[in-house]
Amino acid sequence: MSNKQSGLVQGMKMGFGIFMVLFYLGVAALLAVNFFGLPKYLSWFFALVFAAYGIYRGYREVKGEHTYGMRRYDDEEEYETYAERLKRMEGNNNEEKI
Repeated sequence: MSNKQSGLVQGMKMGFGIFMVLFYLGVAALLAVNFFGLPKYLSWFFALVFAAYGIYRGYREVKGEHTYGMRRYDDEEEYETYAERLKRMEGNNNEEKI
């Protein structure tokens, strides 16, 4: 069985990624206008943090680096889950101990 992801899964990941970018930028805008009633310096600090992270997430979304727990392990665009990666790494460690 192949680990390649279907178009539906890729579309859902892209939709989630776009939603999260808009969420972070929206929270940054709300913090910038002090919607939550925080002290001004805290509000601006967190607004900058959320805006920077939202821009970073947007950049990764455009570049197609949205893996969400999946790791690319070869050039054929197959993926292995984090659990599979741990099992593979444990297998390598056990072989070295022998």
